[in-house]
Amino acid sequence: MRTAGNGSRRGGNAGGCRDICAKMATLCVKSVPHNIFHISNFATHSNRNFSRGRTLAPSIKMKTIRKLIMTATAIGLALLLSGCSVIDYHPYDTRFDGATGINARNVARIEANCAGRTSLRFVLISDTQRWYDETHACVDAINARGDVDFVVHCGDLTDFGATKEFEWMRSELERLSMPYVCLLGNHDCLGTGADVFRKMYGLPDFSFNAGDTHFLCLNTNAFEYDYSVAVPDFNFIKTDLAALPSTVRRTIVAMHAQPTSEQFNNNVSDVFQEKIKLFPGLAFCMCGHGHHTQANDLYGDGVLYYECGSAKFREYVVFTLNDDGGYSYEVVEY
Repeated sequence: MRTAGNGSRRGGNAGGCRDICAKMATLCVKSVPHNIFHISNFATHSNRNFSRGRTLAPSIKMKTIRKLIMTATAIGLALLLSGCSVIDYHPYDTRFDGATGINARNVARIEANCAGRTSLRFVLISDTQRWYDETHACVDAINARGDVDFVVHCGDLTDFGATKEFEWMRSELERLSMPYVCLLGNHDCLGTGADVFRKMYGLPDFSFNAGDTHFLCLNTNAFEYDYSVAVPDFNFIKTDLAALPSTVRRTIVAMHAQPTSEQFNNNVSDVFQEKIKLFPGLAFCMCGHGHHTQANDLYGDGVLYYECGSAKFREYVVFTLNDDGGYSYEVVEY
């Protein structure tokens, strides 16, 4: 496998933190009527003073009231949130518990299980996003087959790139009875999603060998990076090609967004196609993003791009790679 990645884990919740937070919340709630009562009295007293010709200006009075309210609110929130990890205080907090480096772990399993093989079967899924029930059913359906070597997820694990979304989808995919790998989707780049992806799965560009077949997995979400970094990364593609073992006779390229889509950097789409055709025995490309299962010969050169529909439509694509170098595929509804 050609990639690298690291992960981090947040420490467990301190004992008694939940009780402390509950007490702080109760204290803050109980104090609200009391504070409002005093603020109300202050406002009434100030109005009386003002009506008697005193020099307390209305603007000063209202500013003071606003400051009191803001201060009381800030103190209450600070007491409630400080040092308490049972509260998810931000949806884009990149700290999370559970498995990290998932792609590297599963790539090792794939390469070990498929070593020396010239035929295999794998499943393509994509764009599971907010469809958790459908993904749960998909995992059950794939597990029930008993003939799948591994699964490739072509990205959009999340809708908004929120950390909890990554955790929720991970809990579904971890139920797979076979190894799986995930690519970065454009929705996964929102907020701090790309950082969470790196910790949970690994780098967005990676590759692996399953028997005599090379899988080149690429980040193609150029639009989400504002074209400020190399997406697709031609240096990675060049380095990966140079490091191929002599046993590889077939290549499959996976990505989230295919060329011609609004996410792809179409200024370099023709160059991209020429570069991936340098890999030995380019069989086909596969992607997601469009949410509809279809096959397209984008360049009229015989290289098909297979797009897998979103989990909303409750279908996946299963590919069978044959000993003779050919392949077949089937769209399966569940």
